Amino acid sequence: MSQAIPEKYQDLFKKKAFASLGTIMPDGRPQVTPVWVDYDGQHVIFNSARGRQKDRNVRRDPNVALAIMDPDNPYRYVEIRGKVQEITEQGANEHIDKMAKKYLGVDKYPYGQPGEVRVLYKIKPEHTTTMG
Repeated sequence: MSQAIPEKYQDLFKKKAFASLGTIMPDGRPQVTPVWVDYDGQHVIFNSARGRQKDRNVRRDPNVALAIMDPDNPYRYVEIRGKVQEITEQGANEHIDKMAKKYLGVDKYPYGQPGEVRVLYKIKPEHTTTMG
């Protein structure tokens, strides 16, 4: 069952709010990474580079969880559990530049490495918990 992000918490995707993304390691242990996030009205979107740990984890097991805290009030947050429904390189370079503008105030993502391939991950929310 799909669950949209409650409208009252969608503003978190417009702020410089980092998400803590939880994925599952091959041995079943959790792995958590801070990520920049976006929301298209249906999917929570994050961007990474091919071959990183979170990339390998979600390709093997698409079940993820994220917690996004309001930078203006850390007692206000949304927790999202769902599955990565789409993994694509299409539009990933443009998206990381969009995220760099939002989070860093620059037009171009400054931390790219030679040969790095950017990847978009689209999460379909299945459960949300909110506070604040």
